[in-house]
Amino acid sequence: MKIRKDHARFREIVRGRIRKNLKRFISSDELIGRQGDEVVSIPVPRIEIPRFRFGSQESGGVGQGDGKEGEGVVDEGDGTGAAGSEPGEHALEVDIHLDELAEILGEELELPKIEPRGNEAVETTEHKYTSIRPTGPEGLRSFKRTYRRALLRQIISDTYNPDNPMIVPIREDRRYRACQETTRPRSNAVIIYMMDVSGSMGDEQKEIVRIESFWIDTWLRSQYQGIESRYIIHDATAREVDRDTFFATKESGGTMISSAYKMCVDMIQADYPAGDWNIYPFHFSDGDNWSADDTQTCVQMLSDEILPHVNVFCYGQVESPYGSGQFIKDLHEHFESNEDLLTSEIKNKEGIMDSIRDFLGKGK
Repeated sequence: MKIRKDHARFREIVRGRIRKNLKRFISSDELIGRQGDEVVSIPVPRIEIPRFRFGSQESGGVGQGDGKEGEGVVDEGDGTGAAGSEPGEHALEVDIHLDELAEILGEELELPKIEPRGNEAVETTEHKYTSIRPTGPEGLRSFKRTYRRALLRQIISDTYNPDNPMIVPIREDRRYRACQETTRPRSNAVIIYMMDVSGSMGDEQKEIVRIESFWIDTWLRSQYQGIESRYIIHDATAREVDRDTFFATKESGGTMISSAYKMCVDMIQADYPAGDWNIYPFHFSDGDNWSADDTQTCVQMLSDEILPHVNVFCYGQVESPYGSGQFIKDLHEHFESNEDLLTSEIKNKEGIMDSIRDFLGKGK
């Protein structure tokens, strides 16, 4: 029982360290490289557990020894010593579930819980081993419950010998873990990521998109049981790609944003009816577009074909020395009072945290 309390206390300390350094984690791709299927390895500073130590009786009492009152007790050295052979202190790596990481993110950014839109939901069945029964496959045998049953039988039958405590289970003692099915509604959600990969989007800008997308994905997956992700890249033309290609692509050429929006519209119409799906399109660009005519086409598609069918449309503009940054100004001009279109300007990695709050702080 005590070890459980200690473990819980340790986890709270770790959560505190993560929360304290969350902005540093968010602005770095350090976590993404440590990601497994459901957990992330997070390096936290060394955690010392305070404890008393008994000193040698020959070393004197408190305040005894050489030196005068007021002198320092730590010799910092002059830095001229020889190289050592002992290892230095390393950060402690702690595995944390992505759901717990999303909870910390939500608490720190004060993100509200999302209320899914749409009246229809898909039924999902879950299996949990929550009970014990006397029959079942050997792979599910509970050794602890079997042992306890055998011990109880021998005590009752007066065959248990404390001086020679040999417990031999028989067939009637065997107990097996049993699963129970629970069915509950599952809200469907899809995230459609769109990114400008034209010549004005450099490696730094794409890395910002990659990091922010990871945290957005982590939060939304904590809010929905069923979620899909789709990826679109575009320069003068758009194409759908897988996740790895989305983040690794290095292309050049002009920019026609309407090509990505057209593909997004086709995707929604073909696969994601608004009555059944919670839809989150995210578009990242440096704000350059081919022409004012194409920008007007984008505005028309957003107004008529995208915004009426999605939970919220998020546009993130990454600052680039080669981009004009005009597109976000055009969106503000046409959609200033529309709360279903959210924009965010991301100047650098330090701005990722504020940008996530801009996008997810409405709880839609």
